[in-house]
Amino acid sequence: MKLGLIWGYWSAQPPTDWVPLTQEAEKLGVDTVWTSESWGSDAFSPLAHLAAVTEKIRLGTSVVQIAARTPTACAMHAVTLDHLSSGRLILGIGVSGPQVVEGWYGQPFKRPLARTREYVEILRSAFAREDYLSYEGEFFQHPYKGPGSTELGKPLKIMTHPLRSDIPIFIGAEGPKNVAQTCEIADGWLPLYYSPYRQDVYSEVISNRKDTFEIPLNMIVNVTDDIETGLLPIKMSIALYIGGMGAKGKNFHTELMSRMGFEAEAKLIQELFLEGKREEAIASVPSDFCDEISLVGSADRIRDRLQAFEDSPVTMLNISARSLDELREISEIILG
Repeated sequence: MKLGLIWGYWSAQPPTDWVPLTQEAEKLGVDTVWTSESWGSDAFSPLAHLAAVTEKIRLGTSVVQIAARTPTACAMHAVTLDHLSSGRLILGIGVSGPQVVEGWYGQPFKRPLARTREYVEILRSAFAREDYLSYEGEFFQHPYKGPGSTELGKPLKIMTHPLRSDIPIFIGAEGPKNVAQTCEIADGWLPLYYSPYRQDVYSEVISNRKDTFEIPLNMIVNVTDDIETGLLPIKMSIALYIGGMGAKGKNFHTELMSRMGFEAEAKLIQELFLEGKREEAIASVPSDFCDEISLVGSADRIRDRLQAFEDSPVTMLNISARSLDELREISEIILG
């Protein structure tokens, strides 16, 4: 089991001590450091900074939103960062949801699976640099010849030669069809919630993955003797995602929790959150669900429960340590 360090996206201000913690993570043998984006900080810029102050830790985006950039703009970011890091980039992408795509990016949220497939095909073509880019898709055309076109566009080839023609592409996916497509077209899957005790939720749709396919899982690890208190951060996060990260009737996170056997609880959490009853929504998140998707308890309990993840398809656990002591403690427990 590999270990990753995830910084996520910035809130009102950048995190503190993120550079020395990442440098320490590299020394401890952490495999990858991850950044994210929502509608604030972007995922690429912090990794460019970290690339300059580290030597071997891989640098992953978890995830960059495809509505934020055309595929070729994303390819330019990726090729540039892969050069700056001497070939350490993992390009994690995802569709986000209709509230963000249409509300923040001003783009239509339509047929996300087909859009993702086209996006990946163009990325692969740009990275390969075997020919001038020519693509005729439903969502993307190179050169563009649609409404408003000057008819002056011509096929181009990325000017900067990629350091690697096979920059790994991971996809954040939740729905069964999206996950199945991810196993087909990508090099890794970035799940939101995954329970090693309910592997049947995804076992069929990930059965076609390649032997080298990676599954890094973001999770909270909390070393404590008070399990219920230790689960509170997970409950707060779940209440936000189930209740606030999507609209009623169109929330992928709520749908996922329902598929995992907690449909009534998911609907209640969402209703309470949307009614403004956030504390009640948090209190309604079931402890057993939180316990299954995290590692909380004493060091010995965490080691015992770690075995379930070792026996699952998950290849990496991404943790969000916020102090050197916490990072060292968790690294020692998981990496030994």
